[in-house]
Amino acid sequence: MPELPEVETTRRGIAPYLVGSVVEQVVVRDRRLRWPVQPALVRGLTGATVSAVERRAKYLLLRTCAGTAIAHLGMSGSLRIVARDTPPFAHDHLDLLLSSGGVLRYSDPRRFGCWLWTARNPLAHPLLKDLGPEPLDDGFDGAYLFAKSRGRKATVKTFLMDGRIVVGVGNIYASESLWMAGIHPARAAGRIARTRYDRLAASVKEVLQYAIGEGGTTLRDYAQSDGSPGYFKLKLNVYDRAGKPCRRCETPIRMRVIGQRSSYYCPVCQR
Repeated sequence: MPELPEVETTRRGIAPYLVGSVVEQVVVRDRRLRWPVQPALVRGLTGATVSAVERRAKYLLLRTCAGTAIAHLGMSGSLRIVARDTPPFAHDHLDLLLSSGGVLRYSDPRRFGCWLWTARNPLAHPLLKDLGPEPLDDGFDGAYLFAKSRGRKATVKTFLMDGRIVVGVGNIYASESLWMAGIHPARAAGRIARTRYDRLAASVKEVLQYAIGEGGTTLRDYAQSDGSPGYFKLKLNVYDRAGKPCRRCETPIRMRVIGQRSSYYCPVCQR
């Protein structure tokens, strides 16, 4: 699944083509996404000028004077800017034809993504209103994590991936951040000291900023907005490296399932 760096990379890739452009036409080839694409989206976007392309958690917000399109890439979705004469493939479900001459094309083989429309404040939408802070904002720090973790018996890995605590820290980047901070992913969140949460918050920011700079993580279904792959996958420290040596101490990386997700860690460096 595309995580926060992939979504942010996509946002940065498509924004220059969208902002200031008029959506001349919306073509829906298959409305059967996670939630069916509604006529309100087509009506709202057609003829509207895109004023901003923003991100909240893993959602992209295409703002116009008429309202906001809320898009999510789901498990396998992607957005591309393509020429108007580019023929669609089987999983190209939605196009926005832009006055700039290009087409924003949404592809989603598994159809777990979504395209929704709201004429109100998108941040008050039911999908967004209860989300935690952005991990790259100043308000996300060790003090915040420490306060939120008190009395929690859940593992710190599960705690860190809870979107009500902080958004966008998915499985890959949670594993990487915990390794960088030296915290075992199975430790109870409520039993971690404030100083260690300071280190964890800093690690989350560092890992995410680095991943965004490198273009996100290349997974089977993900490529950048121009079709080129991301590069961060080559530099992962623990994720998907079970049995390989830790880059700090050379102890073999281990994998265990935590919260129904594969978790990778070093048994020596992380405690």
